[in-house]
Amino acid sequence: MDWVELVGFAGAIITSAGFVPQIIRGYQTKKLDDVSYLMPVVLTIGMSCWLAYGILKGSASIIAANIFAISCNAVLFALKARYSKK
Repeated sequence: MDWVELVGFAGAIITSAGFVPQIIRGYQTKKLDDVSYLMPVVLTIGMSCWLAYGILKGSASIIAANIFAISCNAVLFALKARYSKK
């Protein structure tokens, strides 16, 4: 693995980690009324495009980052659906 891919992994870890506090907070408080349904949907569409790009380019860092981020968005969406007021 070259240094460019290492920079990619560093960026992937840092940006993808941004979802974790929101997921933890939502799970702990059970309050996700302020989280939009549209945000995770739009982000998932964009990240799916990045995932496809990473697969086509053969970039492990892009692939890993977007698989993780898509998974975080799925969890956030599920928490929102479960805990938002009807």
